Amino acid sequence: MATHSDTGVKQTDASRTLAANVVSTTFDSLPDEAVQATKNDILDTLGTIVAGSTFAAGRELMDLGREFGGASQSTVLAFGDKVPAPMAAMTNATMGHALDYDDTHDKALVHVGPAAVSSALALSERAGGVDGKSFITAVALGADLISRMGLATTWSIHECGWMFTSLYGYFGAAAASSKILGLDEQEIVNAFGIAYAQTAGNLQVNIDDEHALTKRLQVGFATRGGLMSALLAQKGLNGAQHSLEGRWGMYNLFQKGNYDRSTLLDGLGEHFEVTNLSFKPWACCRQIHGHVDAALQLRKKYDLKPEDIESVTSFVNRDPHPLCDPLELRRRPTEEVIAQFSIPYSVAVALTHGKVLIKDFTLPHLGDEAVLSIADKVGPRFDSSIPTRSVPPARIQVTTKDGNVLDSGVLPIAKGHPDHPMSWDELADKFRDCCSHSAGALTSDAVERVIELCANLEKLDDIGELVNLLVPAANKA
Repeated sequence: MATHSDTGVKQTDASRTLAANVVSTTFDSLPDEAVQATKNDILDTLGTIVAGSTFAAGRELMDLGREFGGASQSTVLAFGDKVPAPMAAMTNATMGHALDYDDTHDKALVHVGPAAVSSALALSERAGGVDGKSFITAVALGADLISRMGLATTWSIHECGWMFTSLYGYFGAAAASSKILGLDEQEIVNAFGIAYAQTAGNLQVNIDDEHALTKRLQVGFATRGGLMSALLAQKGLNGAQHSLEGRWGMYNLFQKGNYDRSTLLDGLGEHFEVTNLSFKPWACCRQIHGHVDAALQLRKKYDLKPEDIESVTSFVNRDPHPLCDPLELRRRPTEEVIAQFSIPYSVAVALTHGKVLIKDFTLPHLGDEAVLSIADKVGPRFDSSIPTRSVPPARIQVTTKDGNVLDSGVLPIAKGHPDHPMSWDELADKFRDCCSHSAGALTSDAVERVIELCANLEKLDDIGELVNLLVPAANKA
């Protein structure tokens, strides 16, 4: 445990250092690369929220929001309804994670956009008149905190059983919300303590044959919880003052002391982990992306046709691998979430169609026999040399019916990583595709205007203008 120094004097909890950083960070103190990365993340997250509106959990939460009623404070994107800020934040964040198409920090094993963007968006609209610079700053802080907390954890996600995205999303949403509200250091320490009182998020939703919709709901819970924590702290309520490193603080209770304090705090306020985010070209688990990359490259290089394929081997780092087990279910997924977390199915889509689209992970397309017949031929092979933490290198082999063995070789970095990035134009194309899946039709002019505003977000006077463009015309007052 890291709660006391060698002299027996209790050290300052990391939560207070992090709170002080939230207060002191301004837009002008953000490095240029952090500003650009945050704008990339905002555009990407807005797109995944809109696309997620037609997937399970989005409409159901919207229905509940309408049933609950309440103050018309913040907008649920793609639907256009205004509901109380906590409900809007929860619904938007859940939709943003619904396709598993949102950003990732490959090394920290977290998604940050849904919690950071949705909480800041809801409170910006509630407050009114929040400008682009303030919004960028809040999102950058929330994203940085979630990422740092994940990076600082030295216990594997598959060993501890916690889902880092939701677990740390409570704190990231609290940080972003606190910045929008203008809380002081003590209030933010309280917000973190209140967030810790709610913190949860387990990996059970995403293993074996479970794949519960709480995978996406957990992110919504975290976003609502973090936002509520900041609002409660603003009202004067307090929380644990040593929420991260106390005797029963986050890292000592949830992670059994398996964390690195220096990773959490070093470079705080100078380096922002938002610059290390990856963006997803395909709407499936990030750890699958290297396999999809490899499949697409082999198909293109050898002009490979589905009818040429005898068998496919994906080299994996766990035996059994959670994205391949149980194998028959991964080959023929019965639900969207199972497809999103299936190497055999995703590789089969790539080899069959030469591209991977959002629609390929929707229920109407899970019965595509052309894809399923290839998926039946995809099997994992354990390779102990492949690391288990972060997004691993990928390699696949295709054996053709004439006996040739085509090997992709090891692909060390999947597309979308900062070292192999998606360009702004590629992110914009992804955004356009996401908007085509909106629950309510968005005009092409509105979509293009959002892209333009996000590219120059620091010049925007009121975030409400951005929100209004993502409301279907039929729902506007």
